[in-house]
Amino acid sequence: MEVLNQLVAGGQFRVVKEPLGFLKLLEWLFSIFAFATCGGFSGSLRLSIECAPPNRSQPINVAFGYPFRLHQVYFEAPSCGGGPPERVFLVGDHSSAAQFFVTVGVASFLYAPAALGGYLFAPQAYRAGGRAPRIDLGVTAALAFLWLVSSCAWAAALAEVKAATTPSGVLAQVGGCQRPGARCQGLGAPRTSGLNTSVVFGFLNLVLWTGNLWFVFKETGWGGLGARAPPPPDKAPEGGFGPSPTPPQGGYGPPGGGYQPDYGQGGFGANPQDGAGFGQGTPTAFANQM
Repeated sequence: MEVLNQLVAGGQFRVVKEPLGFLKLLEWLFSIFAFATCGGFSGSLRLSIECAPPNRSQPINVAFGYPFRLHQVYFEAPSCGGGPPERVFLVGDHSSAAQFFVTVGVASFLYAPAALGGYLFAPQAYRAGGRAPRIDLGVTAALAFLWLVSSCAWAAALAEVKAATTPSGVLAQVGGCQRPGARCQGLGAPRTSGLNTSVVFGFLNLVLWTGNLWFVFKETGWGGLGARAPPPPDKAPEGGFGPSPTPPQGGYGPPGGGYQPDYGQGGFGANPQDGAGFGQGTPTAFANQM
């Protein structure tokens, strides 16, 4: 608690209000939504296969989920020919795209708070010209690129997952449904709204990490963007009380300093070459000078 009070008193938390720190918070939050909606998915479809009387079948429930190795998912379907049940497998293996997407999300989830902690607890390491801003820029650029690749790959894989898990497509693989008198129909399709949301969050993360590149680049000091301009030199205001850049000509302030009479400019003394001044000459000469 004492450390928190010191950070608040020192103004360290103001970085959270700036785009550099605020975007890191959004990246951390949106990465959770991305990999959680994909990695935590589980769905199912329901089928009904009824053979000609007297053979009948109960509704069939086919469950699948992350990491979407559909070629390992199967169910038992009646053969409708008096033989043993038929084992039917789903089609496709989309584990590589799904796991890649989740891995990028977890990596972003771990790096975003680590970078934000560096902004808060080690601000001296992020000064312009340091190594930390350059490392931050490299990791941010890498994650932005990975979000682009993983989101595109997962969006394409999701389209194939939807096609492979439609009830009509699965029933087309059942041999018993091709026999006369058999009635095959789908009772329920899997709900993939969560998977659609994961793709949306993937591209939102791409926008966040790409947009954050500019603010991280400014911290590196490359191109003079992170360096502050030196303060302007002191300049006396015009017409004010500041000293004049050049000494005045005549009056009571010659370059020599101090009070010196300005002979020949209307001062209180005659030029010594005239042979008259204070303590010299006659009263009449002094009166004439007055």
